[in-house]
Amino acid sequence: MLQNVLEAGLRQTMSRFIRPWLHPAVPVPLQRSIVAQAYRSSVPPRGCTFSKVDVGGIPATRTVWGRDKPGVVLYLHGGGYIIGSSTTHRGLTGHLARATGRMVVAPDYRLAPEHPFPAALDDAEAAYEGLLREGHESGAIAVAGDSAGGGLTVALAMRLRDKGRPLPGSLAVMSPWVDLTHQHLYSPEREPVLQPRWIDKAAQLYCGQASRAHPFISPIYGDLEGLPPLLVQVGSEEILLNDAQRLAEAANRQGVQTELEVHNSLWHVFQVHAGQLERASRAITTLASHIRQYQPG
Repeated sequence: MLQNVLEAGLRQTMSRFIRPWLHPAVPVPLQRSIVAQAYRSSVPPRGCTFSKVDVGGIPATRTVWGRDKPGVVLYLHGGGYIIGSSTTHRGLTGHLARATGRMVVAPDYRLAPEHPFPAALDDAEAAYEGLLREGHESGAIAVAGDSAGGGLTVALAMRLRDKGRPLPGSLAVMSPWVDLTHQHLYSPEREPVLQPRWIDKAAQLYCGQASRAHPFISPIYGDLEGLPPLLVQVGSEEILLNDAQRLAEAANRQGVQTELEVHNSLWHVFQVHAGQLERASRAITTLASHIRQYQPG
C-alpha cells in the first residue's frame, strides 16, 4: 500500500515539477541547473564513495561500494545529450555499484549544443579505451546507460565492432533513445517525464548537420549483428517505449542475445528512484545480474 502511494507521489512530482522544465522554450543552461537540483532526490546507498578521475582523457566520476570485485561498469548518463552529468546520476551509479559489486565509472562526455555529434560518442570511446589501457579486460567491462546514454551505449558498441576493437562483455540500457527521427514515438495515456517537443529540440541540437538517421545517432537504423548480450528495460508510461521494443526486436533478429523488460505503469528511467521505489530497486537488481553474468568474479 505504501509503495502504491509512493509511486503515485513520484509520478505526480515528475509530471508537475520536472516535465514542465523539459521544454524547448527553457534555455539549456537553466534546464541543466534545474535538473541537477531535481536529481538530488535520487540518493545513492550508504557506503558509496565517489571520486573524480580521468579515464582516457575524459573527466569522470568513479563510484565504489564496499570492496569491489573484478570488472568495471562504464556508465553513460542520460539527458538528451544536452543535460545531465556523472554528478546528477550518482544515485543510479551508487545503486548499480552496490548491486553489481563492481566499480562504476561515469564519464562526463561533452554535451550539445556546445559539442554536437560525434563529441559524445568520441568521449565514450575514449573512456572505454582508457579502461582497456588501465588493464581491464574487454570482457570484464560492461557498458550501461539510460535514455540518451542508452543510445550512446549501443552506438559505442557498434563503433568498436566496426573498428575491430575488443568488445565489452555486456550491454544494459534503460529507456534507450535510439531513434532521433521520432517517426515511431509511442503515445501512452500519460507521460510524466518527456515531451516530444523537448526531445525533438534536443535531437536538433545534438545532430547539428548530421542526419538523424545516422546509425551512430539512431542505432535502430544500424547493423547490430555481433554486439554483446543486451538487456533493455523500459517503462510503459513513456514515449520511448517503441524505441526500446524496436531495439530489442532488431537485436534479436540480428542474432544478439537480448532480453526486453517492460515495466507496467512506470515512467522514463524510473530506476533513478532505486532505494525508494521497490520496483526500481528490483530493476537495478535484475540489471546487475545481467552484468555479473558476463563478468569474471
